[in-house]
Amino acid sequence: MTIQQIKYFLVLAKELHFWNTSEKVYISQSSLSRQIQALEQELQIQLFERDKRNVKLTNAGKFLQEQWEEKIKEFDQIIRQAQRIDEGKAGTISITYPGSIAYEFLPNFLKVLGYSLPDLKIELTEPTDENHEKLLLDFKTDIAFSRDKIKNANIDSKVLYYEPICLVVPQNHRFSNDSIDGLENEKFIISGLHQTTFFASVLSSWFLKKGIEPNTIIESDFGGMIISLVSKGIGISILPLSFKSAQVKNVKFIELDQKIGLYINWRKKEMNNTVLKVIELAENFVKER
Repeated sequence: MTIQQIKYFLVLAKELHFWNTSEKVYISQSSLSRQIQALEQELQIQLFERDKRNVKLTNAGKFLQEQWEEKIKEFDQIIRQAQRIDEGKAGTISITYPGSIAYEFLPNFLKVLGYSLPDLKIELTEPTDENHEKLLLDFKTDIAFSRDKIKNANIDSKVLYYEPICLVVPQNHRFSNDSIDGLENEKFIISGLHQTTFFASVLSSWFLKKGIEPNTIIESDFGGMIISLVSKGIGISILPLSFKSAQVKNVKFIELDQKIGLYINWRKKEMNNTVLKVIELAENFVKER
């Protein structure tokens, strides 16, 4: 039994048609049939019920389809990671990041990477549904910048810096650095406080500490959209100071009495020297800012 035979099986299990499958996997229909038969004979399991018109998975075939689909994905991820380790400086690394660093820190850091590792290809992802921890453990990213430390025995984390969270209001708003009294009367555009995200928990604890139940009129996790809405006078928000670098007109940032960090996270015992070099460059970049 080979990995390739399993991949042929998975495509056929999805298509349930030998001709369509042979087209997708670039082998002849007769070769595909022989590969599937060889797999069945080795396993001593009938995977498909066949007649002249139809192909149907057996119950045993359905079970193996469910089990093998995930295993093959994991196998392919491991191979890709090994290829990246082998490629070295001329290879590819993936980086995930929170939207708040997209306006200053990340572009400036990428400029440093371009100078120090000119042959390195970088894949950038701003996760929405998947979190940084899962992406790291599934080998779908190599380095994750995040607002909270990832607490996992298989992941290393280091804080790069701390910054204030800020009240974000229209430029002509009555609030100033000296007074923000009356927050309970304002309309807020913020992350949903019912969510389990780190920044939602930061907001919840801040409002709780102030004894305020915010009047939330719009919920959003996208800082760029939030700032745009604030600039139109629709409401006010609370965001990390980094968003000030977006330089949106008609908006001012008022620093609050709470800070959040920016962490860099990577897999423990990382064998890709390029990833380790990028981590070192990030630490030096922050020190020199």
